Amino acid sequence: MATVTLHKSLPGFQSPAAGFEAPFDMLEACHERVHRMLALLARLQAHVQVNGCDIQAQQAAQDVMRYFDLAAPLHHQDEEMHVFPPLLASGDAAVVGVVQQLLAQHRAMELAWAGMRQVLTEIETNAPLMSGPFAALTAESVRTFTSAYDAHIRMEEGIAYPAAKELLTAEQLQTIGEDMMVRRGVPRSM
Repeated sequence: MATVTLHKSLPGFQSPAAGFEAPFDMLEACHERVHRMLALLARLQAHVQVNGCDIQAQQAAQDVMRYFDLAAPLHHQDEEMHVFPPLLASGDAAVVGVVQQLLAQHRAMELAWAGMRQVLTEIETNAPLMSGPFAALTAESVRTFTSAYDAHIRMEEGIAYPAAKELLTAEQLQTIGEDMMVRRGVPRSM
């Protein structure tokens, strides 16, 4: 049987060196990590179909869950606390509409993640193959999950982030960066 390499180098695998002093760079670096985790999820789906829930599959499932359980919620909080409010207050009807869509997508992606996580937990614990939630890890379910994130990221980077950058001052950006650090437990440098 062929083995699919789960943890391989991807183009752009190394995230840009973004610091909290540049919050939008951090947000975009997070999007790059989302793309890497989605690519890993796709490789995992193919791997499991051929090899079952082996050690590689279990580790990949753990990695994807760790990212979407920890980093993704913090990222959404960053946007909902700091990026979206000034856009909603801007009075620009088109931008407000985009933010409302993005907020609705956050809720939909959280629900989609809950279902995907259940499947990954089955893989992580080496549950019996092709029964129950495990059967839901199909190429189509991964494509749907990935497509939702891809469209969301395009809307954020193409519309929301540029509009927010125009509205936020240097002081506000510094405050945002500091809040991002605190919520992640990163100590402030002296």
